[in-house]
Amino acid sequence: MKRALLTALCVVVVAVSGCSSSGTGASAREPDGAGLASPAKKELAQQIVASAENGTLDWRSAYGYIEDIGDGQGYTAGIIGFCTGTHDLLTLVEDYTAGHPGNGLARYLPALRAVDGTDSHEGLDPGFTAAWKAEAKRPAFRAAQDAKRDAEYFGPAVRRAERDGLSALGQFVYYDAIVYHGPGDGPTSFGGIRAAAMERADPPARGGDEEEYLAVFLEVRRTAMNRLHPAHDTSRVTAQRHFLDEGNLGLDTPLEWEMYGTPYKVA
Repeated sequence: MKRALLTALCVVVVAVSGCSSSGTGASAREPDGAGLASPAKKELAQQIVASAENGTLDWRSAYGYIEDIGDGQGYTAGIIGFCTGTHDLLTLVEDYTAGHPGNGLARYLPALRAVDGTDSHEGLDPGFTAAWKAEAKRPAFRAAQDAKRDAEYFGPAVRRAERDGLSALGQFVYYDAIVYHGPGDGPTSFGGIRAAAMERADPPARGGDEEEYLAVFLEVRRTAMNRLHPAHDTSRVTAQRHFLDEGNLGLDTPLEWEMYGTPYKVA
């Protein structure tokens, strides 16, 4: 998944309809009870992730994004940071091609299979990035990216968080962790991070305190991030810890955070 290291000079501000706009700070917030899968909260989740993945709140502008950011995972592309080195970009193109044969990316499938699991560009350069950007202008490929995000990242994260008894914030904490770390069970993957956190604190479904559990989960995740990429900024965890410290378990707006030195606000 993409690990963008982006900076900007201005605050990025947008409004999300359907979300609370009352107060700031834990004492002023009245959680609306909506989970992350509700339309307004899902939109907000995509915006927060996009601030980390693409340096913007306009996540829909990222369908055509593609570059090698030097993290050892080949090309990173699209709305959730699909990577040529982490299998999800390959399966995205395979699934899309099954329904849309002859698309502009289909000819790269042999090369995508060959480089899967590596950071190699062999067989992809020089035309793959242009082909991705061109295909991303097609509604069908945009829909395919949405479907892949929901099937492999958003849906599994929300369902697992709901079973653990977590609020909208906890559901987002899980979602962002799966996006960045992947859904595996290794020590630096989502499953391993969750398992390690549960050895130190119980989630609400096991009778634990949610704020205590999420604080532990975020610290375990920060350790995993530092293990994966020692030089990378851990703003993603810092922003989520800020929401937690505010007592904003409902992930209710107005919401402010900083990502890689850039401040953001959703009113």
